[in-house]
Amino acid sequence: MPKKRSKFREKIEELAVRFAIGSLGAFPLKTSMSIGKLFGKTLIKMFPKLAKTANRNLEIAYPNISDKEKSRIVKGTFESLGRHLGFVSHFKHFEPKDIHNLIEIVPKKNIQKTIDIHDTGRNILFFTGHFGSWEVFNLLSPSFGYEINILVRRIDNPLVEKYVDSLRTKFGSVTIGKAQAARRMHRILKTGGVLGILADLNVQEREGVFVDFFGVPASTTTSIAKLALMTNAAIIPAFAVWEEQKNKYVVHLDDPIDYEKSDDTQKDVLEITQQITSSVEKYVRKYPEQWLWIHKRWNTRPKGEKALY
Repeated sequence: MPKKRSKFREKIEELAVRFAIGSLGAFPLKTSMSIGKLFGKTLIKMFPKLAKTANRNLEIAYPNISDKEKSRIVKGTFESLGRHLGFVSHFKHFEPKDIHNLIEIVPKKNIQKTIDIHDTGRNILFFTGHFGSWEVFNLLSPSFGYEINILVRRIDNPLVEKYVDSLRTKFGSVTIGKAQAARRMHRILKTGGVLGILADLNVQEREGVFVDFFGVPASTTTSIAKLALMTNAAIIPAFAVWEEQKNKYVVHLDDPIDYEKSDDTQKDVLEITQQITSSVEKYVRKYPEQWLWIHKRWNTRPKGEKALY
């Protein structure tokens, strides 16, 4: 159990977060994102343990990578995080009419395909990763015309959580805390809702299965596969990539994961989870500097295997 914060500390933390986001968001959007990107580079020195984890992850994923290339990707990772924060700092300024100019969704045909799937009464379960700007998905309800539910980890400080949640839900999305979320997620999908889940974090062995990620077994959540099998949901990969030439975040909406329910649930879960993880890997390989390498993705190991960190 985390140590309980005092009310005074909670308020100070809330004011600090409001000041930081408010200060960053006081500039024009492009300037805020540039400042955020610059700030991201300073985090490498401020948080050397995170940089060390990023370097170790790159050694695991790319055993033959050069030090120069590692340095480039780690720098890009922190810059991407800073840019993302600069973008989020403007959520309070955005209006629904702005979203189509701020964010592009490709390919266009998959927007209509997703809407058509939903209109037939089939549930939509999309997954993404800590990639580019994952908070972008909280802005997309107006683009699809219906409520989007996003699974999140609640912030320990309730005052900070309330403030951050107000930014996330401004455009009609609904956030669901991971604690006691199973029934609610099932109900959303059973009643034709839309649910988004992050699929790229390490989980404890009891919460996941080991699938291949960059050729190394990675303990990965089974929640997406299990929910889809229970509700017949369409599983759609979606990744928000920063594209410099367009100077905007571009959401890549891939075709639904192809799966069929069999009599062997354990096998089905493993196969679906592998497909999901392979989709994440595809984007990480294509845009390595935009993935959050600072998380210990391979922390949980199969029994008998030595630790990687």
